[in-house]
Amino acid sequence: MAMNGWSRSKFSDSGVTHETFRKGSGPGVIIVHEIPGITPAVEKFANEVVAAGFTVVMPLLVGNFGEPPSGKYIAQSMSKICISREFTTMALNKTSPVIAWLRALAKNLHTNVGGRGIGAIGMCFSGGFALGMMVDDIMLAPVLSQPSLPFAFGAKRSVDLNLSPADVQRVAQRASEGCQVLGLRYKGDRLVGTRFAELHKLLGDAFIAVEFDSTTKSDHSVLTEQRQELGVQRVLDFLKLKLL
Repeated sequence: MAMNGWSRSKFSDSGVTHETFRKGSGPGVIIVHEIPGITPAVEKFANEVVAAGFTVVMPLLVGNFGEPPSGKYIAQSMSKICISREFTTMALNKTSPVIAWLRALAKNLHTNVGGRGIGAIGMCFSGGFALGMMVDDIMLAPVLSQPSLPFAFGAKRSVDLNLSPADVQRVAQRASEGCQVLGLRYKGDRLVGTRFAELHKLLGDAFIAVEFDSTTKSDHSVLTEQRQELGVQRVLDFLKLKLL
């Protein structure tokens, strides 16, 4: 089944199944949506990645495809994320279980399309997922847009990268071997906490931070709802450099 040119399917691994939407050709890029789901703004950004020469797969983890955000819709999706065992919303030093499923999806996509490797883009609650996917050598272009898990309540959660100690060690090793990480955020975004400072500390020069001044307290979604054109272009350039 196709939706706006996207091929709709399902992917299962270790008993976990989610819908996926695929479009394009070329090296693979997985785009993981923000809260509340695959909104029109998320789809617009994904279409730009497709147009840049990539095969894009978007898993649907919560919410719907194509539904615009609203207060009620955001609350419903937030509730699902908070109660789901797939996401680590409060625990410290723990990799969200859904990242194992995303790693399997990435391996499947890479096997299917080939190329040097895979890219992954997370945003908001999924912002740090690409970092967890970096434990695999095929992940060559991890992008973290406003990473917000675990929820930044208190100093310890504000700095936590949503990774287990073993995964932190592996990510640092890959960074030392040359794998760069692109991060984007609004400087006044409290949901990101102090993670960018921690990423600089962990990854050193391998962490490329793209930061924008906040004009309102609600500035959060760099690539979608509060879209920054420069941010979008930096992501596209990063993907091309690493994967094409």
